[in-house]
Amino acid sequence: MITPERRSCTWIEPSFLVQKLVETWGEEGLIWLDGDGSKLGRWSIIGIDPINHIFCDGLPSNANSTNPFEELNHLEPGHWTGWLSYEAGAWLEPKNSWKSNAMALLWMVQHDPILKLDLQLQQLWLEGCNRARLNHFDGWLKRISQENHGHHSHKHKFSSEPVIRIPLSNWKWLTSRDEYTSNVKQVQNLIAKGDIFQANLTACCTASVPKEKIALDIFMRLRAQNPAPFAGVVIGKGKAHGQAVISCSPERFLKALPTGEIETRPIKGTRPRHINPIKDADLVSDLICSPKDRAENIMIVDLLRNDLGKVCQPGSIVVPQLVALESYSQVHHLTSVIQGSLAQNQTWVDLLKACWPGGSITGAPKLRACERLNELEPTSRGPYCGSLLHLDWDGRFDSSIVIRSLILEGKTLKAHAGCGIVADSCPQQEAEELNWKIMPLLKAIE
Repeated sequence: MITPERRSCTWIEPSFLVQKLVETWGEEGLIWLDGDGSKLGRWSIIGIDPINHIFCDGLPSNANSTNPFEELNHLEPGHWTGWLSYEAGAWLEPKNSWKSNAMALLWMVQHDPILKLDLQLQQLWLEGCNRARLNHFDGWLKRISQENHGHHSHKHKFSSEPVIRIPLSNWKWLTSRDEYTSNVKQVQNLIAKGDIFQANLTACCTASVPKEKIALDIFMRLRAQNPAPFAGVVIGKGKAHGQAVISCSPERFLKALPTGEIETRPIKGTRPRHINPIKDADLVSDLICSPKDRAENIMIVDLLRNDLGKVCQPGSIVVPQLVALESYSQVHHLTSVIQGSLAQNQTWVDLLKACWPGGSITGAPKLRACERLNELEPTSRGPYCGSLLHLDWDGRFDSSIVIRSLILEGKTLKAHAGCGIVADSCPQQEAEELNWKIMPLLKAIE
């Protein structure tokens, strides 16, 4: 835990600020944790020109692989951001089968200084411990602020032409609609046999892109059409060159304060938005009144309460919000909130290990669901269904579930989506839900 120097700066709109940062320092090593201006998405955090980074890849059976959780345990004090891939679960449960992935299993980057933007009050802060770098960035911000003011654009938006467009026909599905409905039926057969109770079955599509440096352009377009409280883009560097996570996630995974208070916000239950207010209200009513969606949500709440119980003080776990409606630009969700207090000598890394992978994107019981999903899904998940991680100067930890996201690896772009399958799921309806979860991402870059 360290205390950085904090300087108030003239407000600059985030997308314009990031554009200028990348023009100066390049996009490799950029982190931009973005919000939607809501209570949960009030802050935007930006880092460029990193001073350090950590890379892990490979499963426990691979030569020269390293345990990502051990690397997280030994982070030096400072401001860190990055991603942890779904398959990091192999380091916690090596007896389960896990697919390998070309993306970094863990990529964490350290910045000094960083920029924090209060989207509600339109305030910009520069924070850092290295006085020379802090002064350099401070001077740079003053010059950019004058340029911004000179263009009479204190609300200036990123408006350059898109670097690429990907037609919907260019996406190749690794699981067809018929194969997905068949897999839903297989999950239901497993449920009927008592093998599992619920599973979050996913599908993936890929597209080739003509160049590597497109992550920021894609994120700019996604955030304009799909604002979310836990959005963000993290662009790799060094061994993670050409890799990026581009996310418009609405879901917090785990939050841990230095005082030990923790929170998780699982999402289960989804309906699309409709432009017609009456039809939109009907979709809300259908979601709220759905026994299937409510049961699915409560099942994951129970799973997460059990996970948290491994590291929390006995009796401290509470559920202040159970199956509540939250609406976003493209979808309605049912979200629950679970809170607790870490037991003495337990850290945010212990919390992460106790809950990994997230219950809302695996199923119940978790390990058995992971095993069955590994058998049914044709490809690894990588950062999808993993997490964007953020560790602040004071030891405050926050993270999101990487859903509603695109994954860039070299010249390949991947889009995933998933649905929670229970005993009374309708396979055709689950396939339709998968479609309207993923289509806003694909159409945003069409």
